Amino acid sequence: MADLTTSAPVPLSRRSIPPALTIALIYLAARAVTFGFLALAAALSAEGTRFGAGASVQDLVVGWDAQWYWFLAVNGYPTDLPLTDAGAVAENQWAFMPIYAYLAAAIAPLVGGWWGVAAVLISLASGYGATYVLYRMLRGRIGGSAAIWAAAFFAAGPLAALFQVGYAEALFLLWLFLALWAVTARRFVWVYPLVVLMGYTRPGVLAFALFIGLFGMWRFFSRRTEPLRVREVIHIVALGALATAVGFSWQIIAAVVTGDPGAYLATELAWRRNWLLDDAGHFLPFDAFVRGAAFWGEVWGWGAAGGVILLVFILAGAAAALLWTPQARALGPEIRLWAVSYLVYLLAVFFPQSSIFRLLVPISPLWGALAVPRSLVWRVGVLIACLAGQWWWIYNMYALGNRFWQIP
Repeated sequence: MADLTTSAPVPLSRRSIPPALTIALIYLAARAVTFGFLALAAALSAEGTRFGAGASVQDLVVGWDAQWYWFLAVNGYPTDLPLTDAGAVAENQWAFMPIYAYLAAAIAPLVGGWWGVAAVLISLASGYGATYVLYRMLRGRIGGSAAIWAAAFFAAGPLAALFQVGYAEALFLLWLFLALWAVTARRFVWVYPLVVLMGYTRPGVLAFALFIGLFGMWRFFSRRTEPLRVREVIHIVALGALATAVGFSWQIIAAVVTGDPGAYLATELAWRRNWLLDDAGHFLPFDAFVRGAAFWGEVWGWGAAGGVILLVFILAGAAAALLWTPQARALGPEIRLWAVSYLVYLLAVFFPQSSIFRLLVPISPLWGALAVPRSLVWRVGVLIACLAGQWWWIYNMYALGNRFWQIP
C-alpha cells in the first residue's frame, strides 16, 4: 500500500535502524516469549482439561476454534444444518468466515500439506503486518517513540498468542488496521477492498459500518476546521453502505445455501446454549449482554442485579476513559470512534463469557494511550503487565481450558 502517513520525515540521524526492522525485532522477541508460554502451558496441561495430559505446543496452536477452521477447509459449509437431539441447530461451520480457512488450505501444499502449519504461518505474518501498520498509524499522532512502545505492548499483550495459533484474528487485524490507517489519512479508495476482506475473514465488519457512520457525523461537525469536500462525502456514504451490505451478506449466503432464512443466527446462538440451557433461540440486539451480565452475577453470587450493575460501571468507566482522558484524546478521533463503534457492536451481538478477552483485541489501537506517558518506568511496567496478562490468559485457556470458564 502507498505511504499513508501524514507525519514529517524522520531525520537522517534517526534512521540507523529502519522502523520495519525495529518492529520486526520486537515482534520476533515477543513471539519467542509466547512460544515459551505455550510450551509451559502444554507441559502443565493435565487430565480433565481441554488438551489433557501429554499435550504439545502443536496440539495447542490447532486447538479450539482452529479445529473449526480446519474442519471448514476440509468439508466446506453444510447445506443441511446439523441438529441437536432436541432438534435445535447445532454448532457448525457457518459461524466461521471463509478467507482464513481457505487461504491456509491454499498454502498448505507448500508446507507439506499441513493445514495447521499454513494457518500458523498466516497468523505470524499477519501479526507482524498488523504490528507494523499499528506503529505507522500511531506515529503521526503520538510520536515515533511512543508508537514503538505501543507496538511492543500490542505484540506482547495479553492476547498476543493469537499471532501464533490457528485463529483468524491476526489476519482480520491486519485488514482492520490498514483500513483505519487509510481513513485517518483520507485515502478512502484503499478502504473498499479492505472492507470486503474484513467481512469474510471474521465477524465485525458491521462495527466498521457504524464507525464510518460516526466518522461521517464527526466530519460534518468538524468541517470548519477541516473542509468536508463532496468527494469525501461520497466515499463515506459508499463505504458505510458497502460495510453494511457485506456485514449482512453472510446471513443471505447461509440462507441461500441451506434454505433456512435464519441459518446464520441460529448457528451463532447455538454456542450460547453452553451457558443458557433454556435459551429460546431468538436474537434481540443488546439482550445477550444484559442476560449474560445477569447470568454471571448469579454464578458469582452477586445476584442478577449485581451483574448488571457491574456492567453499567464498566461501560461508564470505558466511556469516560475514551472521551475525556488526554492519553486517549491524543490518539485522534478516528481511533476513539472505532473503539466506541466496536464496543457498541459487541454489546449488541455478544453473550459475555471468557472469549470476551479475545473479542476485545480489535480495539488494540488504544494501546497507544498507554504509551503516551514518557516515563520509562511506566512503559516498562506496562510491558511487564502485558506479559503477565499473556501468561495468565495462555495458562487459563490452554493449560486449564474447559467448556465453561476458560474458552479462548
